[in-house]
Amino acid sequence: MSLYFAFHFPEYRKNQIELLTLLVLALIQAKDIRHTALAERCGGNAQTASVIRKIERFFDRHPVCHADVARLVLTLLPDTKKREFAIDRTNWKLGRTDVNALFLAVIWRGVAVPLLFELLPHGGNSDTSTRLTLLDNTLTLLDCWEVATLYADREFIGQEWIQGLAERGIPITVRLRVDTRIEEMPAGDWLQDLQPDRKFMLLDQMTVYGVPMNVVLTRTDQGEALIVASNATTAERILKGYRQRWKIECLFRALKTKGFNLENTHMTLPAHVTRLLCLLILGYVWSVLVGIDQDAKLKKHGRRAWSVVTLGLRSLVRACACHIENSADDLLNLIQLWMPLQRIA
Repeated sequence: MSLYFAFHFPEYRKNQIELLTLLVLALIQAKDIRHTALAERCGGNAQTASVIRKIERFFDRHPVCHADVARLVLTLLPDTKKREFAIDRTNWKLGRTDVNALFLAVIWRGVAVPLLFELLPHGGNSDTSTRLTLLDNTLTLLDCWEVATLYADREFIGQEWIQGLAERGIPITVRLRVDTRIEEMPAGDWLQDLQPDRKFMLLDQMTVYGVPMNVVLTRTDQGEALIVASNATTAERILKGYRQRWKIECLFRALKTKGFNLENTHMTLPAHVTRLLCLLILGYVWSVLVGIDQDAKLKKHGRRAWSVVTLGLRSLVRACACHIENSADDLLNLIQLWMPLQRIA
């Protein structure tokens, strides 16, 4: 596997590549990011304490960074169509310390894959400057015309933010609050005009935060206002597209309780958490590549019984076990997925 990482990260030294490879394989097997859990799955004859010190050095000074990993993600997940993205935060606490990360994910074949992130020095919502910095970093990897839309929830509103995206040529599909003004009238007032016999109200080319947008207004089954605006598609198609935003919530579950147990970490230093998230992204994207074409039975409600990431992780863990006990063939086949083949959606 080191050869494949060396292909993608030619600027890294041999020992840096080997350590990165070792930890990705350990992460897959452990499905846990604690130093001791990783050390227990690292191959070789070194004592556990020695391996833990090696892991500590990785988080202290390894050169891996999210820009390098993002370039790899886009290489491994090619797409002939414009790409859809989702933006959201995930956070956890260690004692009284907040660890708060703003993620941008690319949606590939129905799965949200983390691309870039910014660590926030506080709890709570992100600010406009941080969001736009994240998008500017994305535009160093691809052109604005390659972006079909950016999905976002009600945290990601505001005139400076929406107009900043418009200036960069990035379309957005965003859920609005009931007090957001549509043509100078609160969105909630528009919704009150919805006739009892109609489920939706569709508005075309309305001014929202100074930008012309199409808007759909409706209510959820629980009676909550659902108001979504977009300058990427017609009002009739907004809700169907906006469902893709949920994929980033599935991503966060996979990084946490349903996959890699991110919240088990005791690390809070930004440099350490950055390297940890880079490691997680590598493990996650490998799981997606392995699981994406696997069949899964459907539950009664029509959803898959197991996610793509779960299926991929199972296969990888099994291949690692077979490699230890018997044959390396299955694991070698899965490692070859790191080469940039034409996996077109």
